[in-house]
Amino acid sequence: MKKLLILFVSSSLLLTSCVSKKQYAELEAKQKQTQDLLNTATVKLNACEADKAAANARIASLEERVKELRQTNKDLIDSSKELTILTKQGATNLEKSLESLKEKDLKISRLQDALNKKDSVTLALVTSLKREVGLNDPDIEINVEKGVVFISLSDKVLFKSGQYALSSRAKDILGKVATVINSKPDFEAMVEGHTDDRPYQRGVLLDNWDLSVKRSTAVVRELQSLGVNPSQLIAAGRSYYQPLVPNDTAENRSTNRRTKILVLPKIDQFYTMIEEELETLSSLDGN
Repeated sequence: MKKLLILFVSSSLLLTSCVSKKQYAELEAKQKQTQDLLNTATVKLNACEADKAAANARIASLEERVKELRQTNKDLIDSSKELTILTKQGATNLEKSLESLKEKDLKISRLQDALNKKDSVTLALVTSLKREVGLNDPDIEINVEKGVVFISLSDKVLFKSGQYALSSRAKDILGKVATVINSKPDFEAMVEGHTDDRPYQRGVLLDNWDLSVKRSTAVVRELQSLGVNPSQLIAAGRSYYQPLVPNDTAENRSTNRRTKILVLPKIDQFYTMIEEELETLSSLDGN
């Protein structure tokens, strides 16, 4: 019996082994397919969980915003309840405020007219200077800087290098400048001397300060000799402390060596009016 049982089991195992090879391959393929589906489902599940968390955070933020908006709305309603209707006195005060604004507009308009007048005078002066002095010389610049008319003359036009005696050409140009200044008795002319940064010491002159001032006084004396009222003239020296370009080449140093004549309008009525209007505006603002 035992032998028969062993024979039966062996036969069964042999039969099963022959049949299960194909089934095993099929089962293995199904298992792989099932595992792929499981992996895909896991990835999608994780993404859904992340989306859910983000959505919950967004909901919480929106709920907080709604809460804030409700509170803001409540505050606005409470504030509106506290507002009162304008009384007769309030209307009167409003009318006075409007009148005050009209007065300020008038003052501002007058100030603007005065500024326009000053600009017109400045433009006329520039035109006159350009006509007298000429526009074709690259060593002569005539322009407006911060509302002030100026003439910038290269040292090549006025002086020899390291000297402060005027050249004959300088006297010719300054004669034309004097003609314009003489026609404007309410103007001042400030002469600024500028040097490069090379150390300078010669004779009684100790440094570039001395040279720049000496050159400006030479120009002032020439203008005075040409009939310009000396009370209109100012002599100033800047040494090398206001260069136009870095003093790193011979050409740049030449550019920085210059004499600048600033023509300053002395329109007393204009400045007086400006001060009066500003004081009036200040008193209105104080009220």
